[in-house]
Amino acid sequence: MVKPSKLFVLLLENSNRDVAFRDFLALIVALGFVHSRTKGSHQSFVHKKCPKLLVVQPKGKDAKRYQVRELLDMIEEYGLALDE
Repeated sequence: MVKPSKLFVLLLENSNRDVAFRDFLALIVALGFVHSRTKGSHQSFVHKKCPKLLVVQPKGKDAKRYQVRELLDMIEEYGLALDE
């Protein structure tokens, strides 16, 4: 398991890399997102700074690349940072 801070830096450098879904979830929580609901394999997260809902689901053991890019876009647009 990769620490959220290390994964954050790695993704900022290269957003096209494969990310384990559990590491992706840890990063989402470390950024201050709160789990709001689960429906099937879809997990929804909210953030007090973001009006958009972040919905993620795994592709096997990895996160879907478009969802990683979506999270990176939200980080940039809303100025999100790690809660550490």
